[in-house]
Amino acid sequence: MLVLAHLCNGTTYAQLAAGFEVGTSTVYRYISEAVDLLAALAPTLNEAVRAASAKAYVLLDGTLLPIDRIAADRPYYSGKHKKHGMNVQVIADPFGRLLWASPALPGAVHDIRAARGHGIIDALDQAHIPCWADKGYQGARGTVRVPIRGRWEALSTGQQAVNRSQAKIRALVEAAIATLKTWRLLRKLRCSTTRITGIVQAILTLHHASSTGG
Repeated sequence: MLVLAHLCNGTTYAQLAAGFEVGTSTVYRYISEAVDLLAALAPTLNEAVRAASAKAYVLLDGTLLPIDRIAADRPYYSGKHKKHGMNVQVIADPFGRLLWASPALPGAVHDIRAARGHGIIDALDQAHIPCWADKGYQGARGTVRVPIRGRWEALSTGQQAVNRSQAKIRALVEAAIATLKTWRLLRKLRCSTTRITGIVQAILTLHHASSTGG
């Protein structure tokens, strides 16, 4: 209950310590140990790709998890989102269901660089899994399909139709991102950035456990 209260509701260590009548250090130790154990059970990228191989295609997008940082912390500042945070790549199935979430990188890292760094593009290509992504993944190649480049008014009617169709498909990935952010702790992280990957992976484990009734 203590761990769920922290991850799901964003309840602080101090609030949990008062509510459970234990020391703050005890709360920190208990949550840290539980998060590490849960994170170790999270699906790997290869496992997620194997699961995705039964799907017609997957959706890929990046999301920014806001963090509490000052202006000087430039590596964590996302020019796209105009705020500090951590970049997490999300893979969803055709229905917008969350399949996998990547380790967290500083917010200044662009989506395509993050996807390449995690090996997502190569893994999907090797498994021959079609993937729909937005313009942030231009140049990804492989099986990643992105919108046709160019100003809207400069595109042909057919190209505009293709981009509209792709946009409708890609929109479903927002459901997976929303699923991740139903865990309120991820809406504003105030912990060390070194702990964020573990937190994301722990939440991924809990999400899959609840989705399968495990």
